[in-house]
Amino acid sequence: MMETLHFLTETPKMTQADVFALSSDLISALLTDMRLRGVQYRRVQAGAEFGLNFEARPGHAYFYFLAVGSAVLRTSDGTLHALAAGNAVLMPHGGAHQLLSRADTPAIDIDSYQASPLGDKVDAVDACPSLGMTPGTILFYGCMEFDLGGMQGLGPLMSAVMVTDVAGQRYPGLAAILGAMKSEVCSGRVGFAGILARLAEVAAAMIVRGWVECGCDNASGLVAALRDPRLARAILALHRQPGRNWTVEELALECHSSRSVFAERFQATIGTPPLRYATELRMHLASQWLGQGRLPVETVAQRLGYASQAAFSRAYKRITGQTPGVSRRTQAANGA
Repeated sequence: MMETLHFLTETPKMTQADVFALSSDLISALLTDMRLRGVQYRRVQAGAEFGLNFEARPGHAYFYFLAVGSAVLRTSDGTLHALAAGNAVLMPHGGAHQLLSRADTPAIDIDSYQASPLGDKVDAVDACPSLGMTPGTILFYGCMEFDLGGMQGLGPLMSAVMVTDVAGQRYPGLAAILGAMKSEVCSGRVGFAGILARLAEVAAAMIVRGWVECGCDNASGLVAALRDPRLARAILALHRQPGRNWTVEELALECHSSRSVFAERFQATIGTPPLRYATELRMHLASQWLGQGRLPVETVAQRLGYASQAAFSRAYKRITGQTPGVSRRTQAANGA
């Protein structure tokens, strides 16, 4: 016990600058892996009175940008969010909701309206009572698969509705991105759909980053670990070298802590032991490489530090419930 106490008292104190640098490096590394896939955009024009219903899409996210007018967003639990022109909304859980001109307006399913293609993956929906009516509200929205990559553990901690105030300090630079999205859709220039998808990915990343930097609404788990210098070094090391055969002792040294203190704090904060977290991270990366990257199983196993393809396959099935081959075929079928 005396040795442990002496070891801990010898640990150099970290300044606020050190903590900020750790958090910045880690957030940057994790956001790099974030992906939006299967994005389908719609430009919706509505009159003075409108009500649009959106079904729940588990595993997906809804992204909105209100360009003109105002609206009320009502979630399935009855919570109301007032939206004004310039607001953007990210709904990372893909929950059921409605967009209304007023809270008491009846809602019609969005898919009941005819959609006219504007370009690749972008459609136009006219929800005005008549074609001759000037729209009072114009919004752009997308529904997409939302993959946080290495930040997958953040998903359950996120708010069901994340409304941005582009004039506030939480999202500096977001207004320019949203303005560019509006310009691309309205101009209809060649290749605008592909540019839109990339801009949306940047906007979503900025919203997630702002949420993390501002305390994540006091969420716990991985978020707390990202902001804890006693754990952040270890998590950053795991994400930078996922193929290394880490031990708990080595991870504890990254945090200048004893093995027992580190392991106990990691388990209490994140809810899983350090080596289990490391294995789950490897398998998440493996799933990405097998699916989107289409790498051979043998190559993935080598990248992640496994001595044999068989050992990797056993670990992959233990964590995901599928063999690497089945996982690849399932992802290919879903993509198709």
